[in-house]
Amino acid sequence: MIKRGDLYFPTKDFKKKAWLKDKKIYREAQKDPIKFWENLANELSWRKKWKKVFEHKPPYFKWFVAGKLNITENIFEKNSQGWEEIKNKTAIIWEPEPEKEKPIILTYQELFQRVNKLANGLKKLGVKKGDRVGIYLPMIPEVIISMLACARIGAVHTVVFSAFSSHALQIRLQDTEAKILITADGYYRRGQIINLKQAADEGIKETNVEKVLVVKRAGNQVSWDKNHDLWWHELVGKESDQCQPEIMDSEDPFFILYTSGSTGKPKGILHTCGGYTVQAKFTGKWIFDLKEDDILWCTSDVGWITGITYTAYSPLLNGVPTLFFEGAPDWPAPDRWAKIIEKHKVTTFYTAPTAIRMFEKYGTKVIEKYKFESLQLLGSVGEPIDESAWLWYFKEVGKERCPIVDTWWQTETGGILITSLPGIGPFKPAFTGLPFPGVKVEILNEKGKPCKENEAGNLVLLPPFAPGLLRGIYKNPQKYLETYWSQYGKKIYFTSDGAIIDKNGLIRIIGRVDDVIKMAGHRLSTGELEAAVNFHPDITECAVIGIPDEIKGEAPVVFIVYKGQKSVDEVKKEVIEHIKEEIGPIALPKEIYLVEDLPKTRSGKIMRRILKKLFTRATAKGEEEDKSSSPTDQELGDLSTLANPESVDELKKIIGKK
Repeated sequence: MIKRGDLYFPTKDFKKKAWLKDKKIYREAQKDPIKFWENLANELSWRKKWKKVFEHKPPYFKWFVAGKLNITENIFEKNSQGWEEIKNKTAIIWEPEPEKEKPIILTYQELFQRVNKLANGLKKLGVKKGDRVGIYLPMIPEVIISMLACARIGAVHTVVFSAFSSHALQIRLQDTEAKILITADGYYRRGQIINLKQAADEGIKETNVEKVLVVKRAGNQVSWDKNHDLWWHELVGKESDQCQPEIMDSEDPFFILYTSGSTGKPKGILHTCGGYTVQAKFTGKWIFDLKEDDILWCTSDVGWITGITYTAYSPLLNGVPTLFFEGAPDWPAPDRWAKIIEKHKVTTFYTAPTAIRMFEKYGTKVIEKYKFESLQLLGSVGEPIDESAWLWYFKEVGKERCPIVDTWWQTETGGILITSLPGIGPFKPAFTGLPFPGVKVEILNEKGKPCKENEAGNLVLLPPFAPGLLRGIYKNPQKYLETYWSQYGKKIYFTSDGAIIDKNGLIRIIGRVDDVIKMAGHRLSTGELEAAVNFHPDITECAVIGIPDEIKGEAPVVFIVYKGQKSVDEVKKEVIEHIKEEIGPIALPKEIYLVEDLPKTRSGKIMRRILKKLFTRATAKGEEEDKSSSPTDQELGDLSTLANPESVDELKKIIGKK
């Protein structure tokens, strides 16, 4: 990339080949966003065209009203590249965790046949259009096959992350009333076999699940109930590899994905067929600049929206191979991720800042033998990326030539809504970029007025909303209204994220609104503080929360994962001095804790609300009360999305000592 001041731009060579290379796309889309999305929708294959493009009855809206299609037709037999062109082309590349195992590579035709076989098998089990199917699978080929088979017959899939507990699975199965669960005997994680069937057996208790379809992956011993357990290979073995697609209305339910809630129960985010398909295809095509010979590796599990859209649907809609990996990117060695990129000649690598910082902490020596010559574009997702991690990613992985598309979006939006387009730019470390063409955003203060340049405010979406935006919270219409449409009225979608905009129009996400600390009249994002703390060479990562303060209104509390040799007091002193230098004395923390780990989702998001509740409850008890009376899991909210729930118990002990 080319640097001009504090901005970066694509090279002439990249720009020349890019799908989009001229800013006029933004002007055209802004002039008539509805027409813009309609033109994109026209590039897909529809069984029946819509009667109306966009219908808005605040806060409810519809896209491509009365239009009919099936997403799998657009992936397979009616792919925009042409079926004859892609049927023998690679569709998925699966890399197992054990290095002695061979990858599985399926062409579009082979994938299509497997999808149809399972679709027919599900129909034999009584699955009909609109029925919900639970998918509790690791990152193996069958997880994408399951999603596509459900889509083929009009069943609504709900993917549950395989590392979630049986209780988390049970909550989702109960809420959706799923009658079928697809799972596996086990899978590999850091050299161990995880018995997934055992968790599934517990998870289906007190649910409507009638049949459990089990993939034989690890070959581990599992319990078996002939009344409801079925082996995948036995069900699909004799099925036809032809299955007619169910023709879906544009606004028919497509999938439900649960996202963590602050009050104990996760929210079932409902996405629909038409708008999601349009948005998934074109955000992937333009933001990752996907061409026929590209290979995309989005490191997200399909238990998260990033994986659903950019590991599964978007690359396949664009006719490119998608790579996915069963294991952890640093197992069995810190360079496993680099080895996979080189081995499969990945061109597009999309991962989380948490992973980037982990790679960075291992040091450049680990990857110095890798040239990453196949890479053409890098992406970041999941949380704001700090400048230090951005620059390391740019230099050490992208070799200062690959554009970095930092991306903002949510489970609710279905696809990326803010980023810099790779053939246009500009790119600025720690800034996400511009709204995607056809997307209208604003940054508002608490009174609903637009914020000035570099003034922090609330990021909102304005109509006409992107076609992939959620249509509701499953079975909870009141929660839908309260969460997204009550802060600024029913015509403005509240993202719950804070942001600023610079003189170039670039947007910087500064974290959740409840991650903004108001100190003595100043608004300070936890992201800014965390960037200052992460500057310390021996701090692996950190999290900052704001807590009430009698004098300042709020004050920061810092949690640090420290891997060095210095004493606690020395580390605290160094952190305080650096915060003074970077931000000023107003930002000095009230408390600093050194911890072993921070509570995180597997997509890499640090759960600051849990830290906040732990601290608030522990300190509110008072010295005279028993501090062992720490918050219950119910008080802490939804813990089912945590990758490391054991960290919560450790934090309770550490905070309780104060």
